[in-house]
Amino acid sequence: MSHIWVWLEQFQGKVPSIVWETMGVARQLADTLGTGVTAVWIGGAIADQAEAAIAMGADVVQVIEHPALADFRFEPYLAVLTCLAKESAPSAILMGSTARGRELAGGLAAELGTATLVDVMEIAIEDGRIVAIRPIYEGKLFARTYVERSPAILTIRGRAFPRPDPDPGRKGEIRRVSVELDPSVFSTEVLDWIQETEGEISLNEARIVVGGGRGVGGPEGFETLRELARALGAALGATRAVVDAGWIPYKYQVGQTGKTISPDLYIACGVSGAIQHLSGLRGVKVIVAINKDPEAPIFKAARYGVVDDLFKIVPALTAELRRRGLAKG
Repeated sequence: MSHIWVWLEQFQGKVPSIVWETMGVARQLADTLGTGVTAVWIGGAIADQAEAAIAMGADVVQVIEHPALADFRFEPYLAVLTCLAKESAPSAILMGSTARGRELAGGLAAELGTATLVDVMEIAIEDGRIVAIRPIYEGKLFARTYVERSPAILTIRGRAFPRPDPDPGRKGEIRRVSVELDPSVFSTEVLDWIQETEGEISLNEARIVVGGGRGVGGPEGFETLRELARALGAALGATRAVVDAGWIPYKYQVGQTGKTISPDLYIACGVSGAIQHLSGLRGVKVIVAINKDPEAPIFKAARYGVVDDLFKIVPALTAELRRRGLAKG
């Protein structure tokens, strides 16, 4: 059976944790099927990351470098992956369920005449084929499904699977693959990257998220939540209502039209608990709600609840973390 492929998503040479979680899934599937894992690295300098991929479970790392691939652009990346997949015919292609991963997965499915399963939370081998569990209908139900054609293309939900421990002693092969690309045929060009905030923790990778809703009162209310997030080493999240109100940028939005998160802990501050927001919290292990309204729907989803003013509770919690020397920043 052909190898299982993992696309090594990277930004400026850095690989997000979801990639290694996906590598762990691929390694388990390959071991069950009696095949190998090929990691596909497209982009810039790779020396350290290629070795890291082997330590994380790859048997082969295909390295594709070209000036047109230095920054992620959908068209050239899709062209390269499509060409390689047609030549090598992998049995499955896995990637993280990020914005880029989902975009590429859909494009690959169209180009290769197959289908993609997005946001996979559980996975198994049955009768020699990959069977995946994924949420549908805004997370209200879970579908058990598989792809009949080859390759099966799957995007793996962040933090749904454990990140494997690296094995520095693993051996593998690094292959450099040459490609011919004409940059003029692609309609997009990366002019610059603008880093809005330095040192923020990604919602997709965070173990703890502090979320805010209308109860924060306005843009200035999120500063109180940011202080708690810094103390906990957490990411900041928000509901659609406050994003639509312009209190905080869209990148923080959690829910049906935002990001789906899977942290160990979600602290909902002034969040009412609308179903659109709760649909983005299906993978959260523990929800703590802080809200003045005891009838707020969020309390039905929360394991722990505090009925009080968030501007009284949140600063006190931040101060206590610092007093005990537990604050991360």
